[in-house]
Amino acid sequence: AAQLEDSVIAAGNDKLMTKLGVSLTAVEAKTVALEEQGKTLLYFAKDGRLAGIIAVADPVKVTSAQAVSELHSLGCKVVLLTGDNARTAEAVCKAVGADEAIAQVLPQDKEAHIRALQDKGEKVAMVGDGINDAPALTRADIGIAMGGLGSDAAIEAADVVLMDDDPRKLALAIAIARKTLRIVRQNIVFSLVIKIGCLLLTALGFTNMWWAIFADVGVMVLAVLNATRALKAPRI
Repeated sequence: AAQLEDSVIAAGNDKLMTKLGVSLTAVEAKTVALEEQGKTLLYFAKDGRLAGIIAVADPVKVTSAQAVSELHSLGCKVVLLTGDNARTAEAVCKAVGADEAIAQVLPQDKEAHIRALQDKGEKVAMVGDGINDAPALTRADIGIAMGGLGSDAAIEAADVVLMDDDPRKLALAIAIARKTLRIVRQNIVFSLVIKIGCLLLTALGFTNMWWAIFADVGVMVLAVLNATRALKAPRI
């Protein structure tokens, strides 16, 4: 709120209007409809009376719904944390197909929600682009920032930066990471089985020097060849 000549001008959300005693009853039906469209409302009051409303909305990326669908196919749960009101959050959640929307979340509350999930044993990846997302990005097991539109604070706090701001790259990054880990585990198991097998056979007198060379150099070559499969991006 501010003093302008002889009038008191206030601008803010519905909580501020209620605190200042400004009645919103006359526009309640209209505001509900706007919020259900995914819009955030900014109220203006003059001398304790409602003077106007501005409805704003961040356009949902055209690739967001596909990104959420791909994350679901990988077994990930998608939760929307936002400072917007509940109706706006639910509208956006429904538009992109997210599992859950948690509305009216302050920056410190985002960090608290992530910590609560971690306390339950969940692995949490946080995606954000604003300076207010930095604490949550730091708290998450993996912090992911948007490199194009993201703030410097968010990029600095994140572990991964999406340079083209395309949310579909999230599922691709997860798929690549899982494929890489599978290949690493395959190489470890294969190497240990061959080496231990050759060691036991040598101790029993069933193998010669050539088997020892294969267990050393041959296994290394096969492991490298198997690792080259990571060069091809997996299908989601």
